[in-house]
Amino acid sequence: MIKPGIYKHYKGKLYKVHYLAKHSETLNEFVVYETLYENTESKYWIRPLAMFTENVKLGSITVPRFTFLNDEI
Repeated sequence: MIKPGIYKHYKGKLYKVHYLAKHSETLNEFVVYETLYENTESKYWIRPLAMFTENVKLGSITVPRFTFLNDEI
């Protein structure tokens, strides 16, 4: 389960998770989150919950894609 708060992406940037949302037809869960840095493409994003919580390879080690930091900044 994902809780709202501040998360760090494995590449170093910070994001604020607002809530989980469900697709109206498939009921798949998505994380709704916001960039905490200047991003001209978009301020708000969604990502499938499974992808948000998965681990990724970083060189020779495996790390979480997003790591929870705290409830708010």
